[in-house]
Amino acid sequence: MEKRTLGTSKLEVSAIGLGCMGLSYGYGPSTDRQDAIKLIRAAHERGITFFDTAEAYGPGLNEEVIGEALAPVRDQVVIATKFGFKSGVPSEGLDSRPERIRRVADEALQRLRTDRIDLFYQHRVDPEVPIEEVAGAVKELIDAGKVLHFGLSEAGPDAIRRAHAVQPVAALQSEYSLWWREPEAEILPLLEELGVGFVPFAPLGKGFLTGKIDQTATFADGDFRSTVPRFSPEALAANQAFVEFIKSIAASKGATPAQIALAWLLAQRPWIVPIPGATKLHRLEENLGAIDVDLTTEDLARIEQALGTVRVVGDRYPASHQRFVNR
Repeated sequence: MEKRTLGTSKLEVSAIGLGCMGLSYGYGPSTDRQDAIKLIRAAHERGITFFDTAEAYGPGLNEEVIGEALAPVRDQVVIATKFGFKSGVPSEGLDSRPERIRRVADEALQRLRTDRIDLFYQHRVDPEVPIEEVAGAVKELIDAGKVLHFGLSEAGPDAIRRAHAVQPVAALQSEYSLWWREPEAEILPLLEELGVGFVPFAPLGKGFLTGKIDQTATFADGDFRSTVPRFSPEALAANQAFVEFIKSIAASKGATPAQIALAWLLAQRPWIVPIPGATKLHRLEENLGAIDVDLTTEDLARIEQALGTVRVVGDRYPASHQRFVNR
């Protein structure tokens, strides 16, 4: 597996990581615990060294599964987890008070069966707590050896700069894909300036870029996509032209749409590390196949030209969630 370094942090990880949220949160019923452990271990066996979890994905359960699965290979992997929600429950609102950050760290260390958190993200910027206090609290955890690197998620330029001035930010995790390119305007140039790595979540457009979802799609109970405007039947119908183009590129390269979407991200910057989720082994292996897809300069130009003529329909979050992003 190709390795990449997240910015100037010297944090080296596999070029593609594994987003573990969907094993227990957001996409319907949880994966059976033993099946989840098998999948995580299979990911490591295939070269993945970067695993992403959070207190909010359970709360607790997701970290516990990752801790059990990776305990035998702990020194060979990088584990990222997150703090930032009251009681670890997003619906209860934000909480990044320093005392809460310290408590989440201690509890995460127990659930993950480890003595350090490799990358500790603020899950969402909390407007009630100055970002300098958040960065300072994580700096104390780093000084104590409980955390190795500090990260932010869905933070805006001002928050990134202010946090970075207190404790260098190793990585920003935000949504970025062929279907959501907003970070290109301000975020990517800023990260390059500061030497911060970028970890795109939802690199497959929450499943849409796999080409397996159309306007007839139905979602299981507990699948948050049922509330997302971009996944309404009308939006899915309008957005099919987008995915059909990706399919045409995939066919010309002997790849799948998912592999094209991931290969495109990898081609954007050498310090970008996408973390697609997977709950099935064949999907995991398909995603890893993106490493071997070579998008030429001509391929990338063709994609850029085509996407410039396509308007994506629908917001990426329901209105109730907009307050949590890009602060």
